Amino acid sequence: MSNITAGNTTGTRPDRTVELTSRRRFLDYLLGTSALATLAAIVYPIIRFMAPPHVVEAIQNSVVAAKLSELPPNSAKIFKFGSKPGLLIRTASGELKAFSAVCTHLECIVQYRPDTKQIWCACHNGQYNLNGENIGGPPPRPLAEYPVNKRGDDVVVNRA
Repeated sequence: MSNITAGNTTGTRPDRTVELTSRRRFLDYLLGTSALATLAAIVYPIIRFMAPPHVVEAIQNSVVAAKLSELPPNSAKIFKFGSKPGLLIRTASGELKAFSAVCTHLECIVQYRPDTKQIWCACHNGQYNLNGENIGGPPPRPLAEYPVNKRGDDVVVNRA
C-alpha cells in the first residue's frame, strides 16, 4: 500500500501539508507587504507635493538693498525684502526711492523703464509714476513705498 494513513485522505504526508501551508502563508505575506510598500511609495510623494512646506520667515525691518556706487542715475535694482521683492530706483536727479516690486493688480513683478522714467508691469501693461501712483493700465492701487536711508556706500531700505 502507499504512504496514505487512515486519517489522511488527501494523499499527501502530513508534514508536506504543513510545509505547503507555511510556504503559501509566507508568499501571501510577501505579496501583501510588497503591495503595501508599492502603494506607500506612490501615495507618499503625492501627499508631500500637495502639502506646502512650513517656511518660517524672519521678519526683516530693514535691508541693504544696494551699494550707492552700483546704482547709476536713472536706473533701478530689484532686491529681496523678506519673501517679497522690492524695487530701488535712483532717479535722473539722483534721488533714491524704494517701492514694493509686486504689482497691485495680479502680483506680477514690476520693473523700472529708464526710457519712460516709469515703473512698468509687463503682465498687463500697468504703469506707475516715480511716486508709486498708478497712472495707466489695470492696477487698482499705488505701490507700497519704503523709506530709504544711506549709510556710507550702502543704501538701506526700511519697512514703513
